Amino acid sequence: MRVKQRRKLLMHFLIILFGLIMIYPLIWMLSASFKEDVEIFQSTSLLPKNPTLNNYIYGWKGVSGVSFGKFFINSFFIAIVSIIANILSCSMAAYAFSKLEFKFKNTLFAIMLVTLMLPFHVRLIPQYIVFSKIGWVNTYLPLLVPKFFATEGFFIFLLVQFMRGISNELLEAPRIDGAGTFRIYMQFIMPLSVPALVTVAIFTFIWTWNDFFSQMIYLSAPPTFTVSLALRMFVDATGESSWGALFAMSCLSLVPLLFIFIVFQRYLVEGIMLGSIKG
Repeated sequence: MRVKQRRKLLMHFLIILFGLIMIYPLIWMLSASFKEDVEIFQSTSLLPKNPTLNNYIYGWKGVSGVSFGKFFINSFFIAIVSIIANILSCSMAAYAFSKLEFKFKNTLFAIMLVTLMLPFHVRLIPQYIVFSKIGWVNTYLPLLVPKFFATEGFFIFLLVQFMRGISNELLEAPRIDGAGTFRIYMQFIMPLSVPALVTVAIFTFIWTWNDFFSQMIYLSAPPTFTVSLALRMFVDATGESSWGALFAMSCLSLVPLLFIFIVFQRYLVEGIMLGSIKG
């Protein structure tokens, strides 16, 4: 019994040690956000010698005449619209693949799965050319409009796996009563798929909030920048970089992600588990 307890204690110790190693960069960044620029790279201590809030004050003023609050608003706008678009479009596509019968259903579903293996960089240049010709570059349209057409294959697959677990007999009763396809989708499929839909919303928010590459490609005016693009502006390759402000705003940019994960982690795990089990 003692041997098992020792093994258990050793396992817990290793897990805690590994966890501390994983979160050390975050602790260092939080500490650096309260240090002066000179002290950040000259001192190895996690405790600032002269703690200051100037980094947060200076960083919140923003860059290029745009407040950092504006960048947060832009990021939240893109994330919220993306969540709404993915939930509506991907759930409709998943409902069709899981509960409706139509020609070439299996073929189209297979094509959708193939898109999961298609790298984003492969279609980047053709998409940019199209969006450039229709005048969408330097707007949010290239980042938002495609999501209304169920372009996220991963979310479609996740919802299909979940909806297949919904009993067909449960949907047969309203169909006998005269309910149409759209009414069944809105009044039965959507409420029963809440755990999976919350999972889609969480992943969409995290991926959109952390997105840098696609936003860098399509956005070039500072007033349209998101948080991820604004953070890059604190680092100047040809001049002096505001490291303190960069770390301060980086810490603030993590707050929404931590809040989402802490509040909705139960739905995240539940949605993934139910989708995999029922599928």
